[in-house]
Amino acid sequence: MKKRIVLTGTFLGMVAIVFGAFGAHLLKKWLSIEELNTFEVGVRYQMYHAFFLLFLSTRSDIAPKILKTIYNLVVAGVVLFSGSIYLLATNSLTVFDFKIIGFATPLGGLLLIIAWGYLFFTILRKKS
Repeated sequence: MKKRIVLTGTFLGMVAIVFGAFGAHLLKKWLSIEELNTFEVGVRYQMYHAFFLLFLSTRSDIAPKILKTIYNLVVAGVVLFSGSIYLLATNSLTVFDFKIIGFATPLGGLLLIIAWGYLFFTILRKKS
């Protein structure tokens, strides 16, 4: 499980860098400042959670079942949160109206909050 967490964290980090460069260098020709800022939020939160997964992989005091749950929450949260933000920010470039998936952003954010909260309470309950 730890190898999967590390691989996912590094992959999400790598993709965040690629998307950040894509937004900064290519999308600025077609998107408004507001759309670019929105796209950047998706990149930023994706990178935060790449680091979060790398941190999570270093925790040897957390049961594998809990690690897996937190991992799944983070991956689903990033896909829904950052993924929907990428699509919504670039909506003006497509013929499909991605506004219909707007519900995915807060749902993804909620999953990320739950992942952080689950880790918090898992560590809080541990006896020192």
